[in-house]
Parts: sequence; structure tokens; C-alpha cells
Amino acid sequence: MDKDDFIYPKGRYYGQVKPENLVFNANLQEFANKVSYVCSLETGGKIPPEDAYEQIKALWKQLKQSKKQLKIGENPFRDEGGEAEE
Repeated sequence: MDKDDFIYPKGRYYGQVKPENLVFNANLQEFANKVSYVCSLETGGKIPPEDAYEQIKALWKQLKQSKKQLKIGENPFRDEGGEAEE
């Protein structure tokens, strides 16, 4: 097992397979891992709560920007072919 796979595990994606969905899912998993580390550092007393909050806030802004750039959810009623779903 590669050490990066151990340290940064990735879950399998079961959603609609489109490039933007796969990229966003990878970004979402990275966000979750980083938030977990920040929470652990704060819980362990290594960083103050205010720093943890600011770090998580910055990570959230990055994730929101990723969603916006990938245009996730902008056409929720369109399928891959551009047709309206029933």
C-alpha cells in the first residue's frame, strides 16, 4: 500500500459519472480529510479554536469555489444529453 493512499484514503464514487462530478468528489474528500486533521489538532490542544475555525472557513471557501468553477448543480434537471429528466 502506498503511504499516500494510507494517509489520504479515497472513497469510491457511486454517483453520476461525469468529469466535473469526479473532480468535485475528489475535492470534497480532500476537504473532509483536511477538516478532520484541523479538528484533531484543535481537540489535542495543538491549535486554538479560533485558528481551527479560520482554517476550516478557508477550506470551505475553496470547496465552494471549486463547486462554482465546475458548475455543479447549475442544471439539476438536465441529464448528460441536455434533455430534461422526468
